[in-house]
Amino acid sequence: DCDWRFKASSINKSELFKVREFNDNHTCPLKDKVYEQRQASSSLISGIIRTKLTNHKRKYTPRDIIDDVKSDLGVDVSYMLAWRAKEKAMNFLRGEPADSYKKLPGYLYTMDKTYPGSHIRMEKSSKNEFMYVYISLYAFIRGFDHCRPIVIVDRSHLKSYYTGTFVYASTLDGAGHILPLAYGVIDSENDAAWTWFFEQFKIAYGVRGNMCIVSDRNENIIKSVSRVYPYLPHCACIWHLWNNVYKKFKKSHAKLSEIYFSMAKAYTQTEFDSLMEKVEKVNIRVKEYLELAGYEKWARLYVPVNRGWTMTSNIAESINAALVSERELPIYDFLEEVRKMFGRWNCSNLKEATQTYKTLGKKYQEMLELNDTMCTRMTSKFLMPEEYCSSYYKPSTIVMTYDVPVYPLPDKNDWNIPEHVAEEVVLPPKWKRPPGRPKKKRDKNLSELLLPKNQHSCSICGQGGHNKRTCRNAPHNK
Repeated sequence: DCDWRFKASSINKSELFKVREFNDNHTCPLKDKVYEQRQASSSLISGIIRTKLTNHKRKYTPRDIIDDVKSDLGVDVSYMLAWRAKEKAMNFLRGEPADSYKKLPGYLYTMDKTYPGSHIRMEKSSKNEFMYVYISLYAFIRGFDHCRPIVIVDRSHLKSYYTGTFVYASTLDGAGHILPLAYGVIDSENDAAWTWFFEQFKIAYGVRGNMCIVSDRNENIIKSVSRVYPYLPHCACIWHLWNNVYKKFKKSHAKLSEIYFSMAKAYTQTEFDSLMEKVEKVNIRVKEYLELAGYEKWARLYVPVNRGWTMTSNIAESINAALVSERELPIYDFLEEVRKMFGRWNCSNLKEATQTYKTLGKKYQEMLELNDTMCTRMTSKFLMPEEYCSSYYKPSTIVMTYDVPVYPLPDKNDWNIPEHVAEEVVLPPKWKRPPGRPKKKRDKNLSELLLPKNQHSCSICGQGGHNKRTCRNAPHNK
């Protein structure tokens, strides 16, 4: 028996209750309070931890739940019980994974009405199973007219209950910021899915002069681009191509790394030929491999269009890195997080452009000023280098890139969805996540693992192996 008591009764049969008696003194044995109790069910624990799971970016593991339940309730729970409690809390906050697909018709309809002029499509199988979704907001479509027509395409795998692949296309604005062009989800990565994505992209953006597509050497992307854009240059990311060279010719990579990247960025035929001769001396098979890959795929000198500074698909990797935690969300929540992130980028880039009072955007203005200090020929002739720069890099053009804002969607209570849209059936794809804990980081290839690491040193003494918080040495003379 325990003296702990709590008694309350309603006031005049209303919904208000008054506490009549409360004794907070426990006289029950310690073991009943500390050791495992049946009353600490997964449902009870899930109700307690819900508030800690509202932020999807927060890492809240079953081990954290075990510690919190122990400190808050004085109860020991197993790892499996904590895991089930977390799953129940997540389902309460986000709904069942399959229910997320049911929300897509209404969500896409609301987006289409909120952003008129956008190109938004969804494809289903004959059994109403989800296959693909494509989104190009009108703000992106208008903004692309004021950027170089270089389209970077990439993909990343979703980590939610039902697997899928996040596919996206982007470019760089005149200030060097990422301008998203299109994004979507496909049920699996194959030729048909990528072909559908590029067909939708072509409907939304058409074909511009001097346009080219940049991606890694993914076979599905290569085949799909050749089908949808048979006459469009398809360039390779020079970093991904170098990884292929590294895998095939491991003994020569150390001598060729600097030569290869200099050759890819060379502007003159003389410089390119000189570097290629060095490659031939190191390993003639590497030269043959690069010739077979096609100079027009990776060398700036041979690309039939002005590729500019876009020699890699790094900006696509930046989008992927910004959505690491979001990729674990159900598809509806994931698409909404992507839309909100791109909306924030749109707003911040516009703000920076309107506050730029120099001749060019910030990034390229700094590059021009650095080159200007090294070049005495133009200054001696009183020439203004900005006059020779493309209009794409002028602040006025950058402002027009973000002329159309990405407004927030209306509150869900205000969505006016027609009955035929609300009743549309969308079932989850037949594939679902395989068992096991999903990876948070991609596997790095050997060339990335062997890259020299940054050497950190103490800011007080200048020596390595520790930092200023644990430094016991005398300060070094600066």
